[in-house]
Amino acid sequence: MRKAPEQTPPSGRRKAAAAPVAEKPRVALVLQGGGALGAYQAGVYQALHEHDFTPDWVVGTSIGAINAALIAGNPRETRIERLREFWETVAHPDLLDLRTVPDTLRPWATRLTTMDTFLRGTPGFFRPRPLNAFALGLPVPPEEASFYSTAELEQTLSRLVDFDYLNGQSGIRMTVSAVKVSCGTLVNFDSREQALGPQHVLASGALPPGFAPVRVEGELYWDGGLYSNTPLEAVLNDTPRTNLVCLMVDLWHADGPEPRTLEEVVTREKDVTFASRSQRHIDAYLQQYRLRRAAHDLYQRLPRELLTQQDRQMMAELDADTTIHIVRLAYAGRDWNMASKDVNFARGSVRWRWEQGYQDALRGIALSQEDSFGQSEAGIVVHDLPSGQTHVAAG
Repeated sequence: MRKAPEQTPPSGRRKAAAAPVAEKPRVALVLQGGGALGAYQAGVYQALHEHDFTPDWVVGTSIGAINAALIAGNPRETRIERLREFWETVAHPDLLDLRTVPDTLRPWATRLTTMDTFLRGTPGFFRPRPLNAFALGLPVPPEEASFYSTAELEQTLSRLVDFDYLNGQSGIRMTVSAVKVSCGTLVNFDSREQALGPQHVLASGALPPGFAPVRVEGELYWDGGLYSNTPLEAVLNDTPRTNLVCLMVDLWHADGPEPRTLEEVVTREKDVTFASRSQRHIDAYLQQYRLRRAAHDLYQRLPRELLTQQDRQMMAELDADTTIHIVRLAYAGRDWNMASKDVNFARGSVRWRWEQGYQDALRGIALSQEDSFGQSEAGIVVHDLPSGQTHVAAG
């Protein structure tokens, strides 16, 4: 497994004494976009599911939105079955059994399988558009401005996801993000705020120019990963604030070697583009956290007789002293540094990623059993896995 990089805490951070949690924290699962790499996320959820660590809220972008819908849109007893059915449907048969060929042949066999996916698409997900005027540079309707059609994915979602259950009272909360094409604004579609359907999930995964934008309520949307591929900000900005354990699944590597070939350049470009920007969001949350605490302290110093009802209400809101624990699970696979690793739907690769996600999530669960998620004055506590290292972002 790849060891997660150590992070140097910014100046001013300090470890605060932990206090017992007054109530059980909510659990949020945050899922990046990453195409075929998303099988890792399915394995993570299976481990959580089997150990009764089911999230209360799942937040996703692109393939993360698809996995989120499969989780939130099914009763507990059928979730793993639906996830497996989806990934077995979209998995491409291996041209060679990778278990029976030498190591030197495995990358080439995988590249051939991936090339076949580029040429023919993958069942239940996307197919090349026949006689495609868009590919020739000619104007087409915006909903057809892509190389591939995702009509089969819409059918797959309608078959495997119970959207009535997802939008009902008993379902897990789901949030998926997409970018408004007309202005580049990131929009979060949240089942707590509106009824969600297949079009919201399709919009979250409409990565151009491969996939066309999806129209939702009159507006065209592209993949949320164009703006932010890790939708952590939706979790950090959620109100009302409560104690929260956030499991964040990273599929891309921010760190990597200096590229020397075209393949390596494209691989690094993708990793840099889609890697998590979580530290930026964490730092912004910490700044807000410090301002809230400072404002609350100032209110406390005012004479009671000067406080209005509005002041008292503001004090109560500022006094919500909550802790967010972020557990970062990183996909360790490098996929032979293939630029097309996110299109590698080879069945052997899909199953391997699923197993890696399962094993890595077990480490996160072991952390929870050590009672590491207590309340702290820090504001945010970050646990990096699979390295097992923890640092505290203090307020």
